[in-house]
Amino acid sequence: MHRSWPHIIVHADMDAFYAAVEQLDQPELRGKPVLIGPRSHRGVVLTASYEARPFGVGSAMPVAEARRRCPQAIMVPPRFERYQQISEQIMNIFADFSPSVEAISLDEAFLDMSGAEHFFGPPREMGKRIKQAVLEATGLNISVGISGTKYVAKVASAFDKPNGLMVVPPQHAVDWLAPLAVSRLWGAGKKTVPRLHALGLHTIGDVAAFGERQMDEHLGAAGRHFYQLSQGKDPRRVARGRTSKSIGSDRTLSADVSNPADIKVHLRRAAERIARRVRAKSYVAGGIRVKLKTTQFELLTRQQHLPKPADTASAFFETACKLLEHFDHRGPFRLVGMAAFDLDWRQQPLQMDLFESANPRRLETTIDQLIERFGKNTVMRAADLNHHGTVSNNGVNLDFMDVRDGERVSQPGR
Repeated sequence: MHRSWPHIIVHADMDAFYAAVEQLDQPELRGKPVLIGPRSHRGVVLTASYEARPFGVGSAMPVAEARRRCPQAIMVPPRFERYQQISEQIMNIFADFSPSVEAISLDEAFLDMSGAEHFFGPPREMGKRIKQAVLEATGLNISVGISGTKYVAKVASAFDKPNGLMVVPPQHAVDWLAPLAVSRLWGAGKKTVPRLHALGLHTIGDVAAFGERQMDEHLGAAGRHFYQLSQGKDPRRVARGRTSKSIGSDRTLSADVSNPADIKVHLRRAAERIARRVRAKSYVAGGIRVKLKTTQFELLTRQQHLPKPADTASAFFETACKLLEHFDHRGPFRLVGMAAFDLDWRQQPLQMDLFESANPRRLETTIDQLIERFGKNTVMRAADLNHHGTVSNNGVNLDFMDVRDGERVSQPGR
């Protein structure tokens, strides 16, 4: 008889999600190398199908480089609304298996299945049932990793992609991790991996044998963290639900910008998009962050707290313009972005200053209603009629996960 684990953590990850959706909806794309992203060479690849990956193509790669490596690839523009629709369907399936679902992105989530053996059987059977439920509902494959911690479960889900199922019993986790490369350590990136290699540490087993004291001496807190992972230990629990820590909008531009006036055009558009989403979720934001990316792909950010929490584009844009003055790089810039952070619930009407006008918010909420009723292109500023200027929009969001069954799952970003 199966002996229950102390914790049963599942990591479920869709396989090449955006590309898989396009191949599902367009049968003529099946079996062919597909790249999801803007057709402009200025953009980046969002997802590459498994047929394209042997050519060394992957997500976040510039489209120009991806097309050079795989000239026969079919470029497909993203359909974010479709991806969000299927993601919501998948997350609802996960919720049928566990009340504790932590969405990491549109296509992956952790599930805490501890104590659920009498409902779904032992861990491997749980994985099979989750995979089958997703396949039957969506026609898409998902890879599943199962172990006693979030870290090991996540590594396991990637171990046998695509369409994989890997179960790592907690008592076997250390031995199972040992031969894997140190790049599989959660948090070991491009800068850290060479440092580990310089210490003679190439596998997770090497880290485990090196010892916690030695790891601490050479890498400090990060070293202690990596050592704990090498032991299969991860104290993080699956957080029920999912709420936004920030709401942002980034746009890659069809032409570089340097003039502050041109940058402000994109910041105002971003402010309007973000404010609509903030209001739709009954949030207020405590701060604004502006992001600029140079033509050399250097990312620059500045942020500032608002005088008081707000949910209007006018307040966001005013702060963004002030932040723009604090960038010491002259450009040119290929991406302009903005984010609202320090989110909280808008529990009651906002307290206004004595001489503050309510007109901006009335105007913006009226526009919200028009867009909700007639579509997003119903109302636009006259200044935008002859200005498009982007090759990719701000992409997907996880807004639908903030409220489940009409219940607010937690404080925003807490």
